[in-house]
Amino acid sequence: MSASNYEQHNTALLIVDPYNDFMTEGGKLFNAIKETADASHMFDNLRQIIPTVRAAGIQVFIVPHHRSHPGDFDHWQHINMFQQAGLPTKAFEVGTWGGEFNPEFGPQPGDVVIKEHWAQSGFANTDLDLQLKQHGIQKIILVGLIANSCIESTGRFGMELGYHVTLVKDATAAFSHAGMVAAQTNAPMFAHAILTTDELLSKLPVHVA
Repeated sequence: MSASNYEQHNTALLIVDPYNDFMTEGGKLFNAIKETADASHMFDNLRQIIPTVRAAGIQVFIVPHHRSHPGDFDHWQHINMFQQAGLPTKAFEVGTWGGEFNPEFGPQPGDVVIKEHWAQSGFANTDLDLQLKQHGIQKIILVGLIANSCIESTGRFGMELGYHVTLVKDATAAFSHAGMVAAQTNAPMFAHAILTTDELLSKLPVHVA
């Protein structure tokens, strides 16, 4: 499939983890991603990508991380080290401002909000594959957080399921520069297209009223 042809009927934008705790100043993890987000100009680039995608008639999917609840991992046999490290933070805590979607980058009417993923992949133990198939989607464009965990894992899983995967490398961020380097080093293993925001925008269909 050509990376230069993102048709409205079979392309989707996946916005991963657009919570206040990540994407809004004052969020629990905002400062942790701020340095790399500033370096990639992630926020400014999302402000270009998301409205352009919506105007082009491309379906938007919100792919959210599991929100923290008391006792989430009690009696788990194999809690991941990242999940363990996050327990004191209670990031994206249910019932709190941080666990709500950022009003600018989160869902709008007409978006599809996917069930929350527990670890990294937006496909694992969620309805993402089902929803994409029901909407006739063959090509997924990935933006959001975190570059070397949820973005990479979702992209890898999507490729294995047969989707055409596009990574927008300057519309994501990580907890460190090393995380960004790792994500971009690994991207050719799963992404069919690795684009900048400007490159993506030049390939999107022109909206026809």
